[in-house]
Amino acid sequence: MIICVTSQGTNLDSEIDPRFGRCAYFLFINPETMEFEAMKNESAAASGGAGAKAGQLLADKNVEALLTGNVGPNAFEALHAADIKIYTGVNGKVKDVVNQFINNAFSATDQPTTG
Repeated sequence: MIICVTSQGTNLDSEIDPRFGRCAYFLFINPETMEFEAMKNESAAASGGAGAKAGQLLADKNVEALLTGNVGPNAFEALHAADIKIYTGVNGKVKDVVNQFINNAFSATDQPTTG
């Protein structure tokens, strides 16, 4: 399983970035091994469509779950279409959030959290 966590930095000690489409980095993490890949969000500076582009990136990476602060309607639709479970309202350090995810501390979101 691969999960994606929106991050302000490039390692597991980084803080969660509360934005999905315009987050600074995506961390693609195997929660069983904690192996990860950090990727700069190239869509962050886009004038429009950042959420949909980011959603497509996650689909291309075969992500099964997203942990982030908020997700807008276009991103939600792209993620939902790719069968990616969306967990919003998360905050703190990436490694702590992943551990909470492993322990089933979050419920998947069934709607966008921003307009």
